[in-house]
Amino acid sequence: MTERIRAGRRAVEITHADRVVFPGAGLTKLDLARHYERVGPAMVPHVRDRPLALDAYPEGVQGSGYLIKQIPGHFPDWIARATVRKRGGEVTHVLANDRATLAYLAGQNVVTLHAWPSRADRPDYPDRLIFDLDPSRERFVEVRAAARALGDLLRDLGLVPFAMTTGSRGLHVVVPMRRREPFDAVRAFARAVAQELVAGDPKRLTTAQRKADRGQRIFVDVNRNGYAQHAVAAYAVRPRATAPVATPLRWDELEDRRLSPERWTVPTIGDRLDAEGDPWKAIGSHARALGPAIRTLQRA
Repeated sequence: MTERIRAGRRAVEITHADRVVFPGAGLTKLDLARHYERVGPAMVPHVRDRPLALDAYPEGVQGSGYLIKQIPGHFPDWIARATVRKRGGEVTHVLANDRATLAYLAGQNVVTLHAWPSRADRPDYPDRLIFDLDPSRERFVEVRAAARALGDLLRDLGLVPFAMTTGSRGLHVVVPMRRREPFDAVRAFARAVAQELVAGDPKRLTTAQRKADRGQRIFVDVNRNGYAQHAVAAYAVRPRATAPVATPLRWDELEDRRLSPERWTVPTIGDRLDAEGDPWKAIGSHARALGPAIRTLQRA
């Protein structure tokens, strides 16, 4: 079964459109493509010009998947792309700069998009600082509390935090930045912030890299703040049975006891966007230079 869907100015062909991708939710490849077309106006500004790593599941999420970094040769010329350095050479990544690309990727069995924290024109200078709060147990109330505490710390440093459910187990706290500091400085700052946060609640939080050393504590992960690292993109679907969606939040939603990392799914995220719009729509306008925050933390 082949279907065409309209995405912006293009009609995108979806082959095997009736193939079930999410058995737990009964959602097909066509449903996935329609999701990305529908969230496109909100999603594209968050991924535009960012090199992508793509999780593909040709047999649906119940099967094995694989990660795509190098753009396949059969992708059409109208798909934007960027060539960046890697160890020992170069790699050309997809850029999802329009809704048609999002829909096309779904048609190529891509379930999840992961985006760099920097943009392709200046790949060594990130404009997003990312903290991944990764729980060791299913106690999301503690994850919400950790995110609020992290937000307070970041505001004390003069930065503006934003929160997002990951569609997996935890939360991301993301800070928009001006592109003035290279990755080494950004990652060092992120590590220092994480250590400060953990020092305030060592029984519940940790920066231990080894899982065996974490116990039941929440891992404050800053490893995505490096060159060629990536994090799940806003409004991307995760490869789980219910088709959960990584969903940007209003900060006050971290107080909501009903909040869970899988609260919004492919069938429900469109209604949320229609009713409330994108809480991160103005995230770029809150970008701050990281230098003053670095100096404030050093003095503290």
